[in-house]
Amino acid sequence: MKTLVLGGYGNFGTRICRALAGDPSIQLLIGGRDLSSSQSLATALGGGAQGIAIDLDGEGFTRSLREAGVELLIHTAGPFQQQSYGVAAAVAAAAAHYIDLADGRRFVCDFANVMDAPFRAVGRSAITGASTVPALSSAVIDHLCDGWKRIDAIDICIAPAQTAPRGRATLAAVLSYCGEPVQVWNQGRWQAQCGWARPERVAFARLRPRLGALCDIPDLELFPKHYKVTQRVMFRAAVEVGLAQRAFAVLAGLRNARLIGQPARLAGVLNHAARALDFMGSSTGGMVVRVNGNDALNQPARRAWHVTAGNDHGPEIPCMAAILLARRLARGEAPPAGAFACMNALPLSDFELEFNHWGMVTDTIEEEADRGASTP
Repeated sequence: MKTLVLGGYGNFGTRICRALAGDPSIQLLIGGRDLSSSQSLATALGGGAQGIAIDLDGEGFTRSLREAGVELLIHTAGPFQQQSYGVAAAVAAAAAHYIDLADGRRFVCDFANVMDAPFRAVGRSAITGASTVPALSSAVIDHLCDGWKRIDAIDICIAPAQTAPRGRATLAAVLSYCGEPVQVWNQGRWQAQCGWARPERVAFARLRPRLGALCDIPDLELFPKHYKVTQRVMFRAAVEVGLAQRAFAVLAGLRNARLIGQPARLAGVLNHAARALDFMGSSTGGMVVRVNGNDALNQPARRAWHVTAGNDHGPEIPCMAAILLARRLARGEAPPAGAFACMNALPLSDFELEFNHWGMVTDTIEEEADRGASTP
């Protein structure tokens, strides 16, 4: 399957290209605006990979996809928070499959309504959110809550390593809702809470506790209805250096009071400044998913699943779902035609193979049941 990774020499694109290069069922194209960067990575990876120049905003994008014979496009050129569905529409017009790593709430949650008909018309699949959320997060919940009678609360927190490679686009994405109202399912109703404000302590299996703050991601909207959650769905991010987490909270407060402009404009400066704090952190990060409810025997239960990634391998996690799905498509295991968010598309066991490859450790822990479903 001729597969184009758009943004293929970027932070996440490079990782996906490295995983797919040399796969006998995939002919890899590495695409972006800079031909020299595309070709340089293709040469380094070998395995028949080819670098091409292609501009997602350029005229004739669909024509370029057809001329290149693209059968699958993996879109990694974020941030997705402010993007239209132009790339997906072009892929549908080229009669190819589509996968993206989007974590923008509106982008993912509205994707099926807009793009289902075009992809269904050409008999191709379009999958959005093939990343940590909601692809991995939903796989974990399916694993933890198999057979449960009821889910009362879902609490998710990602904890990146301080020294892990980070991109300006990723930081701009997470700052786009800093200080902005975020709709959260809490106490059985929708409430507005301030993004990145009021950090709270989160415990991890193999990391020291960190302060985590609210982030606006698709799970907050998708999971309450999909899993019939009675009380709460929360997603937090916990940077390793507490000083940085508190700085985000200050920015959130200032933005919420409209004393400053959009913090996302500071992404470049903050991304550069963050390197000065690397000596205070480590190369180990992780993620925790906690669920609370009634188990298969209708008894109160609380479980937590953790993954711990050392050696700055954490950024591999957001790439895993796209890699796994691309391999499936290349083997002829295409999902139904149409467009959908990447929930329940992959079992946790598929991710475990990738975790093992990178030396990541997972833990599933039975915790004391939280009958009130009120703590993170």
